[in-house]
Amino acid sequence: MKTAHCVPVLMYHHVSPSAGSITTSPQNFESQISGLARAGYHALSTQEFAGFLAGKPVPEKSILITFDDGYLDNWVHAHPVLQRHGMRAVLFLITGQIGEGQARACAGQGDTLPVTPDHLQCKALVASGLTDPVMLRWSEVLAMRAAGTFEFHSHTHTHTRWDLASATRDEALTHLTQELALSRATLQQKLGEVSDHFCWPQGYFDAGFVRLAQQAGFKYLYTTVAHGQNLAGGDPAHIFRFAVRNRGSFWIRQRTWLASHPVIGPLYNRWKSWKRTLRPQS
Repeated sequence: MKTAHCVPVLMYHHVSPSAGSITTSPQNFESQISGLARAGYHALSTQEFAGFLAGKPVPEKSILITFDDGYLDNWVHAHPVLQRHGMRAVLFLITGQIGEGQARACAGQGDTLPVTPDHLQCKALVASGLTDPVMLRWSEVLAMRAAGTFEFHSHTHTHTRWDLASATRDEALTHLTQELALSRATLQQKLGEVSDHFCWPQGYFDAGFVRLAQQAGFKYLYTTVAHGQNLAGGDPAHIFRFAVRNRGSFWIRQRTWLASHPVIGPLYNRWKSWKRTLRPQS
């Protein structure tokens, strides 16, 4: 069996018919997942991915599919597609925004589906304290875990950028320490377990934040940085991910191939990094 040189990590947020930023339509998500499945890609669990980083072999066409935040549309539209194609994903939950109540309808059940607003509407509702219309409930989290379509990990408790929301550096570190502990405690209470995988809110981290996360028990730290490769023996404290666009099967297979190629991949990443330096600085 050929083994993977690199494991691309895909980053999603929304799968919804409400068009907007960081959103993939249900039709394109179906095309992407079915295309990857037909092409022979194997969606890893975080345990398998951790083993790969430690040097254990995984199939040549391995990927890790991740979602951030925990939006209702992940249950309504993404879960049925993953289940249909025998694929699985990782969901980093904002634990303080996950609600209570019965599981709502998801696609394929024949019931009326709940509305899944676009990202800006979701942010506005969450900011106003109305999380339930747009975020997952624990019943839905448990149903997805039981079905094997998603596993769940920490994305902090409130998704706050404490480096921006704090008056001092010490205050930021104190708040982050509290967030990490509360997120871990919530996952332990609701799911009976908490892992050492963690995703940074809004992608921000620095050396001090990394130390706090590691001290809190997190080893595998996921970024929003796309321009690097996850290699066997690589740094678990800096896991690269690329954002998935609202396109179909050809795009996702091409982008995944680029992310994993041992020669073209690094060249592509350097070119994309160089292009970023040309953008006007705010």
